[in-house]
Amino acid sequence: MSIYTLGIDIGSTASKCIMLADGKDIVAKSLIPVGAGTSGPQRAISQVLENAGKAREEMSYILATGYGRNSLEEFADQQMSELSCHAKGASFLFPEVRTVIDIGGQDVKVLQIENGVMTNFVMNDKCAAGTGRFLDVMARVLEVKVEDLGTLGAQSTKNVGISSTCTVFAESEVISQLAQDTDKRDIINGIHHSVANRVAGLAHRVGIRDQVVMTGGVAQNIGIVSALEEQLGHTIHTSPLTQYNGALGAALFAYQKYLKEQKG
Repeated sequence: MSIYTLGIDIGSTASKCIMLADGKDIVAKSLIPVGAGTSGPQRAISQVLENAGKAREEMSYILATGYGRNSLEEFADQQMSELSCHAKGASFLFPEVRTVIDIGGQDVKVLQIENGVMTNFVMNDKCAAGTGRFLDVMARVLEVKVEDLGTLGAQSTKNVGISSTCTVFAESEVISQLAQDTDKRDIINGIHHSVANRVAGLAHRVGIRDQVVMTGGVAQNIGIVSALEEQLGHTIHTSPLTQYNGALGAALFAYQKYLKEQKG
């Protein structure tokens, strides 16, 4: 009989859930685009159980991670740092990984990995620059969908520098560029390079080693990924499961914890 574990990653802007069978096969997943402090976590859990046709009682172990993990104290068997879960998830998807760059809704994390275990990290959670929130603000000013930024930026024909790393000042710069009739696609390309610059600075503090994997919602933006590859001089690997990486790591840890309890 299969052992089912559930990993829940409650971020600042989205709630993700993954159900695993026997610590290796993804049975179901869900993503609700609202995070901590909302109905998102419960909706993500309900949706993943429904997708799998399973009940809460059939889960052998449930582990919560992310910014809002403590809100699930009564539901989950354990809470764990998202740093460990991101390292675990990335190592499952890319066994050779040695550097993980995770750009979330409100923070940027760069992790150093040795044999699937995090050995060092650096994090920016004090400022929105370089995060998903920064891109949301820029998309709103430009009147484009945040998910279209990557495609639009790729159509740029000239470099437009966005020099401010501060969200408020960068917003003013973008408004000023729009007033000068600068092509939106060139502005977007400038924004991508500004984010890449910021993240690269953070990454160099911890040291970049191949293989490099990028996780988090922003990893779906091809413009940021290629700008970051330019800045770092390394190929960056991404997965279709990039947004679920923390939840995947949590579900993998849940399986390990369950096996340990059984032995104990």
